[in-house]
Amino acid sequence: MKLGIGIGWRPEIADEVEALPGIDWVEAVAENLCADHLPASLTRLRERGVTVVPHGVSLGLGGAERPDPGRLTALAERAALLGTPLVTEHIAFVRAGGARTASPVLEAGHLLPVPRTWAALDVLCENVRIAQDSLPVPLALENIAALICWPDEELTEGQFLAELVERTGVGLLIDVANLHTNHVNRGEDPATALDELPVEAIAYVHVAGGVEKDGVWHDTHAHPVTAPVLDVLAELRSRVSPPGVLLERDDDFPPAAELAGELDAIRATLDAGRAGAAPRSAEPPTALATAPAPLPASGPAGPDAVRDRVAVAQASLLSALVAGAPVPEGFDHRRLGVQSRALAAKRADVVAKVAPELPEILGPDYRDAFLAYARARPMSAGYRRDALDFAEQLLVAGRPADNSARRRLTYWWQDRAAPRPPRRTTRLARAARSVLAGR
Repeated sequence: MKLGIGIGWRPEIADEVEALPGIDWVEAVAENLCADHLPASLTRLRERGVTVVPHGVSLGLGGAERPDPGRLTALAERAALLGTPLVTEHIAFVRAGGARTASPVLEAGHLLPVPRTWAALDVLCENVRIAQDSLPVPLALENIAALICWPDEELTEGQFLAELVERTGVGLLIDVANLHTNHVNRGEDPATALDELPVEAIAYVHVAGGVEKDGVWHDTHAHPVTAPVLDVLAELRSRVSPPGVLLERDDDFPPAAELAGELDAIRATLDAGRAGAAPRSAEPPTALATAPAPLPASGPAGPDAVRDRVAVAQASLLSALVAGAPVPEGFDHRRLGVQSRALAAKRADVVAKVAPELPEILGPDYRDAFLAYARARPMSAGYRRDALDFAEQLLVAGRPADNSARRRLTYWWQDRAAPRPPRRTTRLARAARSVLAGR
């Protein structure tokens, strides 16, 4: 299937996306969609014939555990709701710990890199097989950006992706911004990665912006697309004509005219690539369902022993990033510090979005208070639970100091932490008391 030119659909820019000219398809974060109904904007887009692809962020297919059946069911439901030709996820782990390591489960709240080792590849391939069997449409996986390198890696990124495709038949979602990120942060040449990976397996391409600070590239999706990222797109286009290319933007959304300008720059880059060597055409997404090659055995110890080793390594890294544990041997201490601070900052930003009442109640003290909380409390569930735990910790400590703010925070926490939401009369009574208390 030829997707064409698309843009990431986000609620904050839903109207702008609908009005943008020349949009053939959109991508929506799967976890942000309800299983039984679509936002009105996506419904209108589908009625216009615009394809909507669900993009998952929480499966953690690169993790040591097999994929959670509930998460797979949820992703399958959204695929059916959208009538999509494929679904996408990431080559990453997002949580670690648990029974295999006899430690608490920790959530990263972010996509973390899988070690490019044969053991990690065995685990990833089995997880991908499980996901493929559970989904009603083909699956494509995205390469991620990374601030850190695993020690003693055995494969390059291109080799790792090629082996994954060979073993599972999965499609690739190639993010050229992530290739650029890994060039800056890890010294990896995007052209080499493109030479090594099977470009015919590409389902579509991501293009996004970022920013460089102190020699580290941050894949923010909140800044304009830069020339070096477009250069990587041109490198890819010289090798293959991708079925689809999509602009991602997740924060600090610019005016519609600026989004349109970035889409025009993407189109121009793709058009310019046609003047080079005749490119191969990528296989359409429907071809991703081809029978995979047999998965090799994971050694005499068996697959669960391999998973246990991967689990220990990932739990050690994540504990260092979010729980103040010692840095595992072989990792760059400075880079882990950068990644740790980035994870805490992302938690603060996302919690402010899912619970906007918290920065409103706490005012300018919100961010410092949350970062102090994050240093002491790793995330063990989703962001909504994180918001509740943060508020609870403040209240237990007798904060905020302002009585009116503390009362408002107490009501907010009670409304959301109770087994069921309070009745309307209860909410009105609390609101009235808050108004009277503020006089």
